[in-house]
Parts: sequence; structure tokens; C-alpha cells
Amino acid sequence: MELIQWVIDFVLHLDRHLVELLTRFDLWIYAILFLIIFAETGFVVTPFLPGDSLLFAVGALAGVDTSGTLNAAIVSAVLIAAAILGNTLNYQI
Repeated sequence: MELIQWVIDFVLHLDRHLVELLTRFDLWIYAILFLIIFAETGFVVTPFLPGDSLLFAVGALAGVDTSGTLNAAIVSAVLIAAAILGNTLNYQI
């Protein structure tokens, strides 16, 4: 039961957990962001994912990230590609 509550909290408040993800997954964060945005726009059953708040939080962190982990240009390219590919998949479905 506790694991289910943690997963629900993590999914619904991903923007709050983003700093923790940055420190834990380093460069894999780009793949995680791609999958979240792709799933939100591409699959009919995942509109509950935190898209807008996640985009805002990632943009804010990319702008102030001094460790060099989050590059604003790479984040933009990854998220644009995820949104376009997800939208294309959703249209095909």
C-alpha cells in the first residue's frame, strides 16, 4: 500500500521530484523526460502525467543549472521531438 502511494505521489508531482532525479540519473534525465512527454502526448490512457508543470520545472532548472547536467538546448530538442513523435503516434492510433 505504501509503495502504491509513493508511485502515485511521484507520478502526480514529478516536477517536485525533478531535482532528485537530476542528481540520481544525471544524463539519463533526457531519456526520462522524453518518455514522459512522449507518453503524455502519444498514448490515450496517460493524460494524467504532469506535462505542463513538468515543462515549466525543467525549463526553470535548465536555466539555473550550474552543474552542467541540464543543457537548455538539448532539453528543448528532446522535448520537441518527444511531443511531435507522441502526437504523430496518437494520430496514427
